Amino acid sequence: MKSAAPLADEQKLSVIYRVEPGCLGPQGASLVDDFCRFAQSQLQIQNSNYINCMIVPRTDKASPEMQYNVAGKKINFSQAEKYLALFDKNLDEFEGHLSEQLTNLINQFMGH
Repeated sequence: MKSAAPLADEQKLSVIYRVEPGCLGPQGASLVDDFCRFAQSQLQIQNSNYINCMIVPRTDKASPEMQYNVAGKKINFSQAEKYLALFDKNLDEFEGHLSEQLTNLINQFMGH
């Protein structure tokens, strides 16, 4: 597939990343909404031609930290891997880069 042209939003891999309030320290519950808005505005997504990422608070422990969707339907990790393989991309590398970016944004947000 390896297309350089951006896909329509409904065709992109949507990644929902849920941030635990506790990662923002003892006051995390009161900061997590503001942090998610901050992180969403600062996040630089590689491969944004075919990935759309949303940063939201993790208010329900039963919800996974990361969720993948395509065309409005949930898909599992293996399916997301196969989707990104169409573009010669690796899901583990994407997740690692996203986690690194969020760690840096937490430090920036908390003034470290």
